Amino acid sequence: MQLHQLKPTTKSKNKKRIGRGGKRGTYSGRGQKGQKSRAGHVIRPAERDLIQRLPKLRGHKFKSLKIKPIVLNLGNLEKMKGDVINMKTILEAGLIRKSDKEVKILGKGAIKKPIKIEGLKISKSAKKKIESAGGSVS
Repeated sequence: MQLHQLKPTTKSKNKKRIGRGGKRGTYSGRGQKGQKSRAGHVIRPAERDLIQRLPKLRGHKFKSLKIKPIVLNLGNLEKMKGDVINMKTILEAGLIRKSDKEVKILGKGAIKKPIKIEGLKISKSAKKKIESAGGSVS
């Protein structure tokens, strides 16, 4: 058997005629009116609308991806029970949420009881006040 001897097994269908009189009548398959029926229609891309919504102010910057720590002051820690303070104890006290990743302790307020701080960022002034009260930072 050779290529020229092959014959199709199914009959070929006639294409559906559109509009009056056949091939492409009246509206030529474009429907009536509107942008899509006109010659030279261009539908603008969705990206353009998104770009237009961006602020046009000079020097506009997007939010940084850096995680900003939750700030706690020494006055907040004074109210807490217990002498060891870490992420777990602060969470149990309700000062932070479960979703908060980082905590930093600042030196605003006074502290009288000796406390031990574990695994938290701390400012120099807070460290100084804690150590003067008899506590420690690790």
